[in-house]
Order: sequence, then C-alpha cells, then structure tokens
Amino acid sequence: MAWIYLVIAGILEVVWALGMKQTEGFTRLWPSVFTLGFMAVSFYLLALAMRDLPAGTAYAVWTGIGAVGTVILGILWLGEPRDAARLICVSLILCGVIGLKVFSKAA
Repeated sequence: MAWIYLVIAGILEVVWALGMKQTEGFTRLWPSVFTLGFMAVSFYLLALAMRDLPAGTAYAVWTGIGAVGTVILGILWLGEPRDAARLICVSLILCGVIGLKVFSKAA
C-alpha cells in the first residue's frame, strides 16, 4: 500500500504545482483553496507512505513524480519549452525514480 499512497501523493503534487500557477501568487480565492487542499492530501499520503518506506526514497520518488509530471504537463498545457536538454534532464529524473523503486528493499 505504501507505494500506492506514494504514487497518488506524487500525482497530487503535480495537481497542486500546476494549481499554484493558477492562484496568481495566492491572490485568487478558489484556485488557492483547491491548491492548498491538494497540498494537504498530498502531504498526508506522503506521510502514510513513509510509515513503511525509507524517508529518502519516499521523498525522492514523491518529488520526482511531481517534477516530471509538472514539466510534462507544463509542456503540453502551458506551452513551456520542450527543448532536448530539458527532455534529457526529465528523463534522468524519471530513471532515478524508477531505480529507487526497483532497488528498494522496503514494502
């Protein structure tokens, strides 16, 4: 279950990271409320995952999912740059996240 919690927490990190852009510096009420709500649930699920997973692994995977997901959706939906260097760097992050899962001895 820990890995499921962690993946969902990472997906929610993508949601709140993209949502934060919509808050315009937390000056818009409803986008801010939703963003803070997704943040809270994401942190809670991360905490649940850390019951069974090493903190370093859980945190690295959580931030990796968030970083890769946010970059990909930023490219697809927000028109952010998609140059080769960025895509290579995102691929390296993804390889690291997969490696942590594959070589983790925990749950």
